[in-house]
Amino acid sequence: QVQLVESGGGLVQAGASLRLSCLASGRTFSAYAMGWFRQAPGKEREFVATISWRIGNTHYADSVKGRFTISRDNAKNTGYLQMNSLKPEDTAVYYCTSIVAGTPQDWGQGTQVTVSS
Repeated sequence: QVQLVESGGGLVQAGASLRLSCLASGRTFSAYAMGWFRQAPGKEREFVATISWRIGNTHYADSVKGRFTISRDNAKNTGYLQMNSLKPEDTAVYYCTSIVAGTPQDWGQGTQVTVSS
């Protein structure tokens, strides 16, 4: 099992940037892929981005492609989500997750991102 703790959320204006962090503990961080999902009020949780555990291959939702960048530092057991050109529709609780065989396994508690227009 992996414990995940997100941080870095906040209230920003449209066009601003934020960087979310996800600190992992427990199972070896470098042994699994990780991802970011988000959930807006009244909506289902949706995929944002993933990064593989070895080569660092990335995949993004169309809605964030070109604006968000996922990365990881295995030495620090930390994953990141750099979010640029934020839009009001990016407002949500953002969760990081460990991914094994393509399936999310463990989840953090989430961090709130609010983008005002």
